[in-house]
Amino acid sequence: MKGVILAGRLGTRLYPLTHVTNKHLLPVYDKPMIFYPIKTLVDAGITEVLIVTSGPHVGHFLGVIKNGKELGLTHVEYAYQQKPNGGIADALALAKDFADSEPITVILGDNTTDANIKKAVSSFKDGATVFLREVPDPKRFGVAVFDQKDKSKVIRFDEKPKKPESNMAVTGLYIYDSMVFDYINKCDPNYIGRGELEITQVNNFYIEAGKMTWQELNGFWSDAGTIETLFLASSHWASKDKEK
Repeated sequence: MKGVILAGRLGTRLYPLTHVTNKHLLPVYDKPMIFYPIKTLVDAGITEVLIVTSGPHVGHFLGVIKNGKELGLTHVEYAYQQKPNGGIADALALAKDFADSEPITVILGDNTTDANIKKAVSSFKDGATVFLREVPDPKRFGVAVFDQKDKSKVIRFDEKPKKPESNMAVTGLYIYDSMVFDYINKCDPNYIGRGELEITQVNNFYIEAGKMTWQELNGFWSDAGTIETLFLASSHWASKDKEK
């Protein structure tokens, strides 16, 4: 299976830091942020990766990642998202040729986790798998809504709801079959009024087709997309390093 890292957008919540470089190249403790999702994929046995990026600092990735060999990758490609605010699904659409009709594991470039998803990757057959995590602030995320009779069944995902129906957040880690690109083509940029192609709508298409499963992401997990979470993630990895 191949991997896709979505490392676009402008990182406005991290201004003025992201005036200097792309958000995903900022340091999380002693490594560039994007090294963490790369390690998640490599630890799962995925060594062919496409990095989708955007904005004025895209050239910086080459100097940091190089050919990927030092990070355990065997092949790295890049794609440029012309509209940084086009949405996650818009960015993922650029991976169609790279995926070559095969399943892909997709991770947001600001994800830092020590969870091991190798079993989920190796056992994946078709449809979609979304990794969820219980969070104290679900309003910031896509949130799973569960069947009242069957609490293990997700009936839909709500994007940044004002009144979340659960505290199980979408972590930004997914496994998709090749149907994902057909579903992206069906997305409505006004789905929730942001003018973006929403990955939440893609996930809801899979639910409607009866092809959605979910797993809880165990271990440490944090995005690093705000000043607060960047500090939280850095603090965790610094503490973990001292425990060695």
